[in-house]
This record gives sequence, structure tokens and C-alpha cells, in this order.
Amino acid sequence: MRRPLPAAALAAAVSALALGGLTGCSGPRIIPAAAEPLPVPTPVATPSPVPAATPTPAVALPTGDWRDWNVTPGDWVYRQDGRGSIAMYGRPGQAADFTIRCDRSNGRIIFGRHIAAAPAAAMAFTVRTSSMMQELLFQPVAGEPYVAAMLGPRDPLLDAMGFSRGRFIVEGSGLYPLVLPAWAEVHRVVEDCRK
Repeated sequence: MRRPLPAAALAAAVSALALGGLTGCSGPRIIPAAAEPLPVPTPVATPSPVPAATPTPAVALPTGDWRDWNVTPGDWVYRQDGRGSIAMYGRPGQAADFTIRCDRSNGRIIFGRHIAAAPAAAMAFTVRTSSMMQELLFQPVAGEPYVAAMLGPRDPLLDAMGFSRGRFIVEGSGLYPLVLPAWAEVHRVVEDCRK
């Protein structure tokens, strides 16, 4: 496990994660018109049934060999900015599920994982590649639905992620695992911090 990072350092390092979400457009959905106009139903006064409270089903985690799991829907997007560079993985128009940032001013690589609700405490995640796995402690990012962890740019996990056979995963803390493709964007950010 890595030692906890100061909250101020994480907040400054990861604040661009939510602001730099993936962008994209999807066209309007076209719904064909009906051949004949549909009849307008006559309103009938009936009491509205009160829906019964149903428990939220637990997330069913995948089983079997992780190398056979479906890749999390989305794509990697690479960008450069004044702080360094960032690779974001997710679907267009939504917050990135996972980010890898080169923060040149601190000489660090920062991982960010999107969480539905801002967590109050650190969360442990395991990053698993085809050659190694490593547990990291992700700290909450103040005011953002992200947790973040920092690594040095020469950490062996970074090379293992970039050269993993097709994919790597980020799993733990009872959340659905992210199955991420090991595309060039991952290594590109790492190399930016090694220059």
C-alpha cells in the first residue's frame, strides 16, 4: 500500500479531472411517425397505486478469469494542457470513469477513479495487469466525485499497465471493476512524465 497523500495535493492535482470530462455528441434519435394518428385515451379517475419500495439490487460482480471480462464501455482520450497531459477513459458526454494524469510540476502520475457519490474516506483499489497487481489507496478529492492516487513516473506498475496483454483492471471497495484497454494513451502519459 502507498502512504496517504495530503488532501490539498490531491485536490490540486485532480481538480481538472471532472472539469476535463470527455466530450462528444450524439445525434438526435429519429422516431418514425405512425401511419395513422393514435386515438386519444379518455382520462378515467382512478386512484394511483403507491409503488412498493423495492430494495436496490446489489451489483453482480463478474466471475471467472478477469482476462475474459468485457471491457468497460468507452474510449481513451489523450490531451495536453499547462500542467502536463491526461488520458481519460469513458463514454462521450459523461464524466471519465478513469484518468491517468502526468502532473509535471510535481513529477507524479495521478490516477483518478470516478465514484457516483463523493466518498468520505480513502478507498483501496487493486490494479491488475497480465504481469503484476498492486493495491493502491485512493484518497477522496475535495468536492469532486473522484478518488485519486499518486505514483512516481518510474513505478513498475505503469509499465505493466501499458504493456498488459490487451487490458488491465481497477477493482475493489465493492464497486464494479473497470476493465480498461491497454492502449497507447496510457503509455503516452507516462512517457510525458519521464522526459
